[in-house]
Amino acid sequence: MHHFHYAGSNLQCENVDLAEIARLYGTPTYVYSAATMADNYNRLASGLKGLDLQICYAMKANSSLAILRHFANLGAGFDLVSGGEVRRVLAAGGDIKRSVFAGVGKTEAEIELALKNDIFAFHVESEPEIARINHVAGKLGVKAPIAIRINPDVDAHTHAKITTGKSDNKFGIPLAHAAAAYEAAARFPHIQIKGAQMHIGSQLTSLAPFVEAVKKVAPFVTDLKAKYGITYWSIGGGIGIIYKDALASGSPEWWSAQPADTRPLTPEAYGEALTPLLAPLGLKIVLEPGRYMVGNAGVLLSRVEYLKRGKGKNFLIVDAAMNDLVRPAMYDSFHEIVPLHRDTERPALVADVVGPVCESGDCFAKDRPLQSVGEGEYIAFMSAGAYGYTMSSRYNTRNMAAEVLVQGGASDLINARETFEQQIQNEKLPAFLTK
Repeated sequence: MHHFHYAGSNLQCENVDLAEIARLYGTPTYVYSAATMADNYNRLASGLKGLDLQICYAMKANSSLAILRHFANLGAGFDLVSGGEVRRVLAAGGDIKRSVFAGVGKTEAEIELALKNDIFAFHVESEPEIARINHVAGKLGVKAPIAIRINPDVDAHTHAKITTGKSDNKFGIPLAHAAAAYEAAARFPHIQIKGAQMHIGSQLTSLAPFVEAVKKVAPFVTDLKAKYGITYWSIGGGIGIIYKDALASGSPEWWSAQPADTRPLTPEAYGEALTPLLAPLGLKIVLEPGRYMVGNAGVLLSRVEYLKRGKGKNFLIVDAAMNDLVRPAMYDSFHEIVPLHRDTERPALVADVVGPVCESGDCFAKDRPLQSVGEGEYIAFMSAGAYGYTMSSRYNTRNMAAEVLVQGGASDLINARETFEQQIQNEKLPAFLTK
């Protein structure tokens, strides 16, 4: 569930009118609900109640400093995949000592930065990485805590570009080879074997892959605890969110109306299925949710520029573009599109919703049924809190969007819209071109 809803005819985030935000800060603008993020965090923690649980928010989903601080205040650590993300957590006042560092291509500089800030553990993706971490730790005169990422070869039944737990993915070490990797790690003098890790993919909408992966890897983890004294097991993230019926899913009535056998995956169901499998291990359990925490907590506001009517095809041209929200162009992803002012008296419109970028791929939806909206009116792309701003770019020399955080009846600009001068501030014309 989430805190976006219509109050009368106007779409609100918590108790703030989204049209007022659009008028105040312009568009495109991302708007996030602090209450929704807190609810998501607390429901996940409650769903696995009874476990020694550490939630590490996968900040690649949304790394705005204010959002990181919000999760830090809730008690979260962070799942990091770059040196820049380490620095962002530090800038936000987050706790590196409760955070983990993943990713297949860690540089020596990134490893050193994490070690100097007392990282909870590195999630190691390959045997050569173990040697590199040992080398850097040796130079610093410390032992580096690690967990090896185990690839369980489990099909997550998700989009091909976001699956991570199959044998043909670049992530982790195959389960069949993991014992040898741990044996090799144990021989390095500056390595501390601290845990085990796995993550099978993102946007999973079924419990079955999670259960299969945990059952498949649990016996090996039990062996690791006996042999190396590991203290934790990270089972990754991956809980999916609702993209279709996104607005309606903010209502408890919508959830109660869903048939039990087709009801979307919830943190309560996730915890009910996995807690009995994890509790007997006697280990700290680390979770690394990203999309689940922020996806349905954000929307992208956009202004209608033109309605272009053609023979057999209408185009609703808006000021947001693929550089602002790339998921539809990259993944053919669905985002529900709703008006900020709802008017049931208006006729319906079927249109392709497109942006101004000079690419045919700059299309958010094809032949989408919508309420008729005209030039100057506002729409919202729902479920845009994850992999929205973080994946955006300046393509076509477009400024990066603004970001706003809402809590209750208050809102604040947490990231001002980029200016053209900021875009080019690091560029220069070389002397040999200006003679």
